[in-house]
Amino acid sequence: MNDRIKGQLEKEFKSLEGKVKLVVFTQEFECQYCGENRMLAEEVAAFSDKLSVEVYDFKADKEKVEKYRIDKIPAMVVEGEKDYGIRFYGLPAGYEFSSLVEAIKMVSSGESGLSDYSKHALKRLNKPVRIQVFVTLTCPYCPLAVQLANKAAMESDLITSEMVEAAEFPHLANKYKVFAVPKVVINEDIQFEGALPEHAFVEQILKAMEGEKGAEEERIYY
Repeated sequence: MNDRIKGQLEKEFKSLEGKVKLVVFTQEFECQYCGENRMLAEEVAAFSDKLSVEVYDFKADKEKVEKYRIDKIPAMVVEGEKDYGIRFYGLPAGYEFSSLVEAIKMVSSGESGLSDYSKHALKRLNKPVRIQVFVTLTCPYCPLAVQLANKAAMESDLITSEMVEAAEFPHLANKYKVFAVPKVVINEDIQFEGALPEHAFVEQILKAMEGEKGAEEERIYY
């Protein structure tokens, strides 16, 4: 981190309210970017006494892997007074560093920041929803999608939000035909590209609950 970023983090994290734990998963023989992911978490946590880091081995610490439902590494969980289902798979660097910072601030505050309309709509959920947001670290639009997914996870215990760095998980990028980013996959059924506004994003989440596929490969950019 350069001095400018360090100064920004010191300023941003002065307002942290509740404690936040960054739970990092790596392994003894660290995967590509696992070491960088762990070090990033430790560097970020050093900027506030409200932040802490726990590091677990993906192969050895099976109980923790199962508890947090981690299925690949590098992985980072942003946890507050409880696990809100916010996951970062792959190094949250580049443009996605802002998503990590915003997730920390949101979890610390205990408030998603979603509109009243969105909060009310998400209460209709009656089954688990998994939101995967495929990104690249050079995509300026991707944080918009990641942060909306994180807000939704913060708001509903039924939602899990996963940032997936496409270059680090090429088998998943191939599986979900990620040709442009952000690419959002909701419960396997709903897939679309681009950064949707909040109300439209929430509608896609509800479509996953209803089993609809009307958003297949929709392309909207902001």
